[in-house]
Amino acid sequence: MNAPAIRIRDLWVNFNHVPALEDINLDIREGSYVGILGPNGAGKSTLLKVILGLIPPSQGEVLVFGENPRKLRLAGSLIGYLPQKPLSNPRFPVSVLDVVLMGRYGRIGLCRRPSRRDVEIARENLARLGILPLAERPIGELSGGEQQRVFIARALCLEPRLLVLDEPTISLDACAQDDLYELVHGFKEEMNLTVLIVSHDIGAVARHVDDVVCLNRRVHVHEPPPIGRLALESTFGCSVEYLFHGEIPHRVVRRDE
Repeated sequence: MNAPAIRIRDLWVNFNHVPALEDINLDIREGSYVGILGPNGAGKSTLLKVILGLIPPSQGEVLVFGENPRKLRLAGSLIGYLPQKPLSNPRFPVSVLDVVLMGRYGRIGLCRRPSRRDVEIARENLARLGILPLAERPIGELSGGEQQRVFIARALCLEPRLLVLDEPTISLDACAQDDLYELVHGFKEEMNLTVLIVSHDIGAVARHVDDVVCLNRRVHVHEPPPIGRLALESTFGCSVEYLFHGEIPHRVVRRDE
């Protein structure tokens, strides 16, 4: 049996002696598309940052493709990452192509100029996302949905084995959200990626991913969708109801909301 892409054992993360993550044990299969679901403050982004090697565990072991994630971060060539707020200054005068080329620096190094092949790879990923005509536009002139596609193209430009997306649909409308999940699924198949995606959208999780991790400081559930009411109540810490649009639940609310 192949080793998992991500293996986590007895993981604890404490901030000022307060647990943010408690006793996490988790295996993520290589090539799987995994949604991480949970309420605000559940530790979802913290878990991603541990996997990325940005936060050290207080206790326990984390292996990504058999390596310590901090070692992989220094190597800079296996994990593509889209944070919640990838654009800190929307007025920064940089083109879409330049933003995507930043994704190559993990492979070519910060002090080296991109080669012709690096530019070709950047343009190929812009084409994958359907935004190659925007290559010379300033990033700040794009819509929220267009910007998200740019930053996904940047993450793919690294040619990663693992793609990590932290709430990539938070500023998108329903149609754009569904399109993005479909695009990511296509990239997973085409590029043989393992994908972790944090979301609050139970409907998107149910329709698109292979497995769901329900997280609220600890893992309450790790299984394929659909996820039942008891698992969601355990995760969110309250009685819940599903709101439906068609056959798929698309929102979870308190039972008395």
